[in-house]
Amino acid sequence: MSKQRIVVVGNGMVGHKFIDTIIGNDESHYEVITFSEESRLAYDRVQLSYFFSGKTADDLALTDEAYYEENGIKFVLNDKVVDLDFDNRNVITASGRVESYDKLVLATGSYPFVPPIPGNDQEHCHVYRTIDDLEDITESGKSSKVGVVIGGGLLGLEAGNALVNLGVETHIVEFAPRLMAVQLDDGGGALLKRKIEDLGVQVHTEKATTEIVAGTTSRYRMNFADGSHLETDMIIFSAGIRPQDELARKCGIPIGERGGIVIDNHCQTGVKDVYAIGECALWENFIFGLVAPGYQMAKVAAAHMHGDSATEFTGADMSTKLKLLGVDVASIGEVHGSTPGAQSYTYNDEIEQVYKRLIVSADGKKLVGAVLVGDAEAYGTLLQLKLNDMTLPANPSTLILPSSGGEESAGLGVDALPDTAAICSCFDVSKGDIKEAVAAGCCSMGELKASTKAATGCGGCTALAKQVLDSELANLGFEVKKDICEHFAYSRQELADIVRVKKIKTFPALLTECGSGKGCEICKPAVANILASYWNDYVLEDVHVGLQDTNDNYLGNMQKDGTYSVVPRIPGGEITPDGLITIGQIAKEFDLYTKITGGARVDLFGAQLHELPAIWKKLVDAGFETGHAYGKSLRTVKSCVGSTWCRYGVKNSVGFAIDIENRYKGLRSPHKVKFGVSGCTRECAEAQGKDFGLIATDKGWNLFVGGNGGMRPRHGDLFASDLTDEQLRTYVDRIYMFYIRTADRLQRTSVWLENMEGGIEYLREVIIEDSLNIVAELEAEMESNIQNYQCEWKTTIEDPEKLKRFKHYINSDAVDTGLAFKVERDQRFPVKKDPIQIIELTE
Repeated sequence: MSKQRIVVVGNGMVGHKFIDTIIGNDESHYEVITFSEESRLAYDRVQLSYFFSGKTADDLALTDEAYYEENGIKFVLNDKVVDLDFDNRNVITASGRVESYDKLVLATGSYPFVPPIPGNDQEHCHVYRTIDDLEDITESGKSSKVGVVIGGGLLGLEAGNALVNLGVETHIVEFAPRLMAVQLDDGGGALLKRKIEDLGVQVHTEKATTEIVAGTTSRYRMNFADGSHLETDMIIFSAGIRPQDELARKCGIPIGERGGIVIDNHCQTGVKDVYAIGECALWENFIFGLVAPGYQMAKVAAAHMHGDSATEFTGADMSTKLKLLGVDVASIGEVHGSTPGAQSYTYNDEIEQVYKRLIVSADGKKLVGAVLVGDAEAYGTLLQLKLNDMTLPANPSTLILPSSGGEESAGLGVDALPDTAAICSCFDVSKGDIKEAVAAGCCSMGELKASTKAATGCGGCTALAKQVLDSELANLGFEVKKDICEHFAYSRQELADIVRVKKIKTFPALLTECGSGKGCEICKPAVANILASYWNDYVLEDVHVGLQDTNDNYLGNMQKDGTYSVVPRIPGGEITPDGLITIGQIAKEFDLYTKITGGARVDLFGAQLHELPAIWKKLVDAGFETGHAYGKSLRTVKSCVGSTWCRYGVKNSVGFAIDIENRYKGLRSPHKVKFGVSGCTRECAEAQGKDFGLIATDKGWNLFVGGNGGMRPRHGDLFASDLTDEQLRTYVDRIYMFYIRTADRLQRTSVWLENMEGGIEYLREVIIEDSLNIVAELEAEMESNIQNYQCEWKTTIEDPEKLKRFKHYINSDAVDTGLAFKVERDQRFPVKKDPIQIIELTE
């Protein structure tokens, strides 16, 4: 049987999705060739803004040449299809190449709309669409101090984030009266504008640019219709998209009145055997400008070619959830009040800058739409309610309002979802698909990902997919194990309870009590962490030393060239001139690279193993302690200068930061922990981005919990307000120890809080109301831990036996001669080479 020849014009995200679907359907039936105008194969346009924060083109790639070649997919780059010959079933490219087809798929996408403004084609005027565009923007940024984005929609705000990352003064100019005019209502748009302006981005709404001319203080001047103007060095046009229907229009394929290639429910155009998918396609007079509907179209077109006429495209949900310039924004359904009889619930907290609006049907039983700005935690629940046409709770306001008067917030368990509920929109995986995969033998997330591809796209559905997986395994009678490893049939939390209740002090004793075997690289460090959390013994005691990972073993972070970092604790960032001089002298004596960190400490890099004791002897003699930069423990307490120096400060943030750091220093926990203490609500210490954030007001302290930076930045949740110093310490003691008791291994406070059933309200009940009757225990355990503190380096340098481990070779005092350095900016740097490979040895 001869193969069916498919030509795909366009190799963007949707074109590639179609090819991927064909491969999954059995590519042996097809011969596929795809054309791309760009110099590279498909990449993730949704994540384009990450290009400015370090991701490369390779990081964004969705496929590579090897994958296509392995699956028999032919591809042509840097060549545009310019004509179609329907009579002979050929496509013709700009280079003169002619390829025949049996089926033709147009996945030409869209192009950026550039308003017809005089002067819009000058140098340093860009669009925001491709990696090449981003490279041009980056180059302009090198010679620009001010940048403007024309357009305040989704892409415009992403482009604004790009300018912020380039370090230029950023302005956003929007024609409409609010940002994200399509997705947000007036209240949501107003709060989004305020939050973005608080980040230093200037927003100009209701501005129509009439011309771009030479500037006086900057490269260009933008003149507006209202007589005002704005000077800038570079401009990014992000004023919307238009369907790329030029090829179809030229060749007579039916086009919509306002553009777009007209398709039916099978994604077929008005020409036989020609399909259109993605942003170039017009279905029911609607262009879908999101990737998920394009993926659905790709799946429908592939199914139809495979002989499946039952699968149809019948529209798509346009709900969105994203973080724009660090602000959580979500929009679901219809938000502009056009549904007859619709009613709304609105929650607007101007202090915490949170806006939520729930639009419900006239009878109050169905969700019509929702807007969430500043806090989009309810998005998953609300989206499932809307997509599955589920009945709302008796009081729908509980879905967006903080609980009060003992009333619990409404939630949505995965068992309540129908099988048709979309769990992964990137790959169109439903709850039913996951159930089928589990029934076929999938018992882990790894197996589920391989089988269904759920959680392998943007990753936003991972937690929900895992919940469905666990729920279905339990429903089928399987035991859903949370064992930490093969040596302990317990979770990290359960092991912590055993250690605490039975007062077990060593790993061998725990193995005897409830384990088997000799342990491994998973359970040993975890148990070491638990033991240190409760008893705070010296980690290099003979009975503990075999449990530690490399960094704890040598009380320092190993760097990529095999040297170590030295990080003395500087509580609250406060240091005397003599202390600074001591650090400088040590760095100079041992030729260490020095850097001021974002956590108000001084990092010293490049110390060899044998040098560590000598360096720390000098630091300890000068009054310094270990900063525990190598441990899963308290790292830093960042502070502003507070009321001591700042004219806005209302409390002594430095003094309190020092007290906090000295109180919790050395405390081991499931993951590293950071604090921030801000002396006023201007938040110069960025406390809301820390595990524990303390912000002073004229009424006391506001305590935030569960913030973090890292790969998935998150603002902390407000736990309590207007606290006295003593209340604050008490609550932190309790929360910190409760986290140690209940978190999973290597689980950050942010993830711990997000996964906690009942969330921040439940945590308040436990900590403030003592609903579990455990706060006295938590306080006592914390006090015991604090009393047992010791500087690990001070203990080590006073023990000749322990110092023997800080040698490169067991039977020799020789030093490591394989290190190589270069000098840049008057400091020593390692010469780039392959990183040291760390191999943990276990018995």
